[in-house]
Amino acid sequence: MADQVNAASPGAAVSAGADVADAAAIERLIDLADREFGPVDLYFANAGITGAAGLDVGDADWDRSIDVNLRAHIRAAQLLVPRWVERGEGYFVATASAAGLLTQLGSATYSVTKHAAVGFAEWLNITYGDQGVRVSCLCPMGVNTQLLYAGEQSGDPLGDLATRAVTAAGDVLEPAAVADIVLDAIAEERFLILPHPAVLEMYRHKAADYDRWLRGMRRYQRSLLGN
Repeated sequence: MADQVNAASPGAAVSAGADVADAAAIERLIDLADREFGPVDLYFANAGITGAAGLDVGDADWDRSIDVNLRAHIRAAQLLVPRWVERGEGYFVATASAAGLLTQLGSATYSVTKHAAVGFAEWLNITYGDQGVRVSCLCPMGVNTQLLYAGEQSGDPLGDLATRAVTAAGDVLEPAAVADIVLDAIAEERFLILPHPAVLEMYRHKAADYDRWLRGMRRYQRSLLGN
């Protein structure tokens, strides 16, 4: 990707790998951006994993999901937000998921950590929004990436359920289409970015009658399981 960007605009991009579960790796990534381009203006916390499914998931799997889907956001914000407050501006974009507003059938680790990512983004926005720090939270349903299909490739029935719950619920969008939506939302400084508009209506139904929504999700789960 960096090569494609640099072909069109030489020197505009640098690529680097980082395990965002490692706090030091996040710091190195930010330091690299500082050296190559100057102070970071916008940080996109986009990495995510589906995690193992089911109630019998061990502590190591929970820790990995929490580290990647939540703590990576917290650690980046701890490094960047104080600098942005001092400068009076900065932008933090967090990729959560529609699962963070609704839920994820099959995968407790994914659902719980994505809810937490939404909560952290909300907190950042409320706490630092009057100090020049802008925050957006991306909550898509299905996007055509490896992450979406990891569940059905896992061999775990609950993992397969997690994938089918998403692909059956609405359109699976291409990453480029989601990127365009995100760029428009950033330009408008919108907090909640919903590439699938149906998510907002689902969220409203959930808030309006929580018990009815839960019953509906159980029916949806039964239909996917063939029960």
